[in-house]
Amino acid sequence: MQIPPGKKIYFLSDFHLGAPDHAASLVRERRIVDFLEKIRRDAAVIFIVGDLFDFWYEYRTVVPKGYVRILGKMAELTDAGIPIHFFIGNHDMWMRGYFEEEMNIPVYHEPKVFVFNGMKFFVGHGDGLGPGDHGYKFIKKVFRNPVCQALFGLLPPAIGVGLAGWLSRRSRAVTGNGDAVFLGEDKEWLILYCREVLKKQRYDYFIFGHRHLPIDFLLDNTGSRYINLGDWIRYYTYAVFDGEKLTLDCEPPGTADKIFRK
Repeated sequence: MQIPPGKKIYFLSDFHLGAPDHAASLVRERRIVDFLEKIRRDAAVIFIVGDLFDFWYEYRTVVPKGYVRILGKMAELTDAGIPIHFFIGNHDMWMRGYFEEEMNIPVYHEPKVFVFNGMKFFVGHGDGLGPGDHGYKFIKKVFRNPVCQALFGLLPPAIGVGLAGWLSRRSRAVTGNGDAVFLGEDKEWLILYCREVLKKQRYDYFIFGHRHLPIDFLLDNTGSRYINLGDWIRYYTYAVFDGEKLTLDCEPPGTADKIFRK
């Protein structure tokens, strides 16, 4: 795709709407909607790279209650001709066609490559990639198994959504603030993963979420970069590509000192 003059591509991730409670989530949802309205004037494409929700499960005729502002804004943008691409995260992996049918938003379950203005972007949520984290990788296989998903769907929504909410809160309690510190390039799993991929194929940018820490990291001497989008809980960070270069920034502008750069 060639980006029209004056247009940009935006990448955002990890809103975790629904957490930690309805009141706090609603404030965050309104802030995100305001940002989407702000960028609509120059957005050529918008990528939401996973964990839009803290939990999402599509029953055959039921979806989780709430989120009308963000869903309405996304539908408004796609109706206006601005494409939105959505990558599932580890908190909203159980998508079954609602976004595609109601909002014309393609949903990706694996990383995908895009080419804009001749530059190659490797995009994905980032969960389960790289070495280590074997416990989560096992759980991910279970959760993404069609039989397991069908069995979960037999639970009444009140029980299923309640159980999932408890598991999500427990996951955050176990993780704590461990994602707030850069671990070093020899311990950051996504940096190790990117470098393994680069041995086979070069990409200009690797765009991931999941890590919750905004990172702009030079991977090699060819200029390939790993970008982690941070989140909209603590950092309110996003990446923007203007057709020539990609920048990791914060909303509001001027607070980019929160970003780890190397």
